[in-house]
Amino acid sequence: FAMAATRNVMRAVRVFEFGGPEVLKLTSDVPVPCPGEDQVLIKVHACGVNPVETYIRSGTYARKPVLPYTPGSDVAGVVEGIGEHVTAFKKGDRVFTLATISGGYADYAVAAANSVFPLSDKLDFRQGAAIGIPYFTAYRALFQKGHAAAGESVLVHGASGGVGIAACQIARAHGLKVLGTAGTEEGMNMILRNGAHQAFNHREAGYIDKIMEHTGMKGVDIILEMLSNVNLANDLQLLSQAGRVMVVGSRGPIEINPRDTMSKESSITGVSLFLATEEEKRECAAALLQGVEAGWLKPTVGSQYPLEEVAKAHEDIIHCRGARGKMVLLP
Repeated sequence: FAMAATRNVMRAVRVFEFGGPEVLKLTSDVPVPCPGEDQVLIKVHACGVNPVETYIRSGTYARKPVLPYTPGSDVAGVVEGIGEHVTAFKKGDRVFTLATISGGYADYAVAAANSVFPLSDKLDFRQGAAIGIPYFTAYRALFQKGHAAAGESVLVHGASGGVGIAACQIARAHGLKVLGTAGTEEGMNMILRNGAHQAFNHREAGYIDKIMEHTGMKGVDIILEMLSNVNLANDLQLLSQAGRVMVVGSRGPIEINPRDTMSKESSITGVSLFLATEEEKRECAAALLQGVEAGWLKPTVGSQYPLEEVAKAHEDIIHCRGARGKMVLLP
């Protein structure tokens, strides 16, 4: 009887107040969520950690969840149960999702069936947990918002993290000329292995001039910008005529000169996966699942942490110098 009673609870990271990484509390008596109508219950094998989760936790982000909550949205694992009307999945299926309802930093998570996708045998669970937000964001930034076309050049500014590597792989597969920056030798090698034609070290003085020279002084057509508060003014100098900066990440304000957009008729566009329509998400999913089949979508997993070390993961994703692939939690 004791066994049966313990099966209905699980370990999950809970946030009871907004603040620093220390507010992440691993608790072991959280009820296992029940899948409702059109929902799937997933036994979590790996969960991706995204910078946005640290902003939400700190309470400074536009969207504030109701406290207490469990962070995490990118989960890969095995279907444990399904709610009414779910026909696409059955118990035992390998799946990944980019949006849990109950929170991904846990042993089990519930997700809406329409945001759950089959996980190919070509990928392990850690790679499955690295698809969600990074790949959907990169695809949205490049095509749905950036209108990238084969033959154009793209600079992935901060290319060695989750979104950056995703962007390099997607852009290369779709016929773009891919330039990437990283902050370490290791990061630069990693982005070259993942589709970049050319890598630059953004910690090196004069790297902006090198990129410009590489384009024959024409500039780049599209920039995917992970750290706009540092790079946006430089990005405007780097753009080609009618070039566009896609703002994927920013950690504060920056001063720019709007005249720099006039001289090239360039544009600055913000990207938010949360605003994607159902139809746009389906388009992303179709393109990405095809990428898995074709073999070009291969997430690179970086640091891995047990749930016990979730606070360290949140610390490291913001403060560690030089990203190297996608950070994951392993329940």
